[in-house]
Amino acid sequence: MKRIESADRKGVEAEGENASSRGATAVLLWRSASTERSWSRSCDRGGAVMRFLAVDTAKTAGSVEERWVLDNLPPFPAIALKTLNLMAGNDTCLRELCDLIRSDAAFSAAILRLANSPLVAFSKDITSVLQASMLLGFRRLKSVAITVGLKAYLRDSYTPILESCWRHSLASAILAERSAKSASLDKDFAHTASIMHDIGRVAMAAAMPQSYARVVVRGADQPQDLLQVEQELCGIDHCQAGRSLVTAWKLPEAFIEITSCHHDPDTHPRGAAFLVRPSCMLADALGFTVVRYRCPRPYAEILAEFPEPARDRFPADAKVLASQIANEIKVFESV
Repeated sequence: MKRIESADRKGVEAEGENASSRGATAVLLWRSASTERSWSRSCDRGGAVMRFLAVDTAKTAGSVEERWVLDNLPPFPAIALKTLNLMAGNDTCLRELCDLIRSDAAFSAAILRLANSPLVAFSKDITSVLQASMLLGFRRLKSVAITVGLKAYLRDSYTPILESCWRHSLASAILAERSAKSASLDKDFAHTASIMHDIGRVAMAAAMPQSYARVVVRGADQPQDLLQVEQELCGIDHCQAGRSLVTAWKLPEAFIEITSCHHDPDTHPRGAAFLVRPSCMLADALGFTVVRYRCPRPYAEILAEFPEPARDRFPADAKVLASQIANEIKVFESV
């Protein structure tokens, strides 16, 4: 993907969004300082409501533009997208998901490597996708397929920042899954929701590597401040970008709130989705972060945000938990 330097800017003009099953064209034009922009964003308990208002008050000759076109992003693996759209399914869809995975040799191989890894630890070798699907079950197979899909999505445009995005998302997913299991919540949905919560930042880092590199260099005091820094330097924040992708890819509505409100303390998702925000914060606190925060929250304070059965299972020493998560990430990265 071609890297494009951005000019000094105060505003952004949003042009067109044409949704389709594979994506939508959402063009964001950054112009010179003569462009003024206003925006507003709000989330409510019924889901995410995001409004983006842009006003182009003047266009000067010779202004420099940087475009972010969603259709030009690396395509998210079709199998992973279809798997995400099966989130509301049940065991009757297991054959459909199995056939979907088997239709792609590279994807099938990755699933088999993961099924035979220490993370799953079956007592015998798994030699076929059908066998893996029967042993893993529908829900677990879905979360594994989506994790493999995110890894494949990053492969062709891997950079140090995208590597940090991957490790943060995976650490969040591991923490959410552990917590859900302790709290008797849907651990597979917790894993999937957390692996996808930062897909907007992944897209931004892939589409605007130079602009997002400046975000990383500047840093932020707290996650909410990070959104403001992203808007200043990129013209869009990763929560808004995530919502745009969920809409363009026609993913289940639950992912709108997951991707667009995971930094909003006033949003209270139900069920396993509730674990996304504290798992994201805990991943940052353990060192699996993309942007360093100058005023990080203490480990014990973040643990208090988890359900009691879950936080009681975490080690008292943050370094011990960080080491455990790092070891699991290494296994994922080896397959």
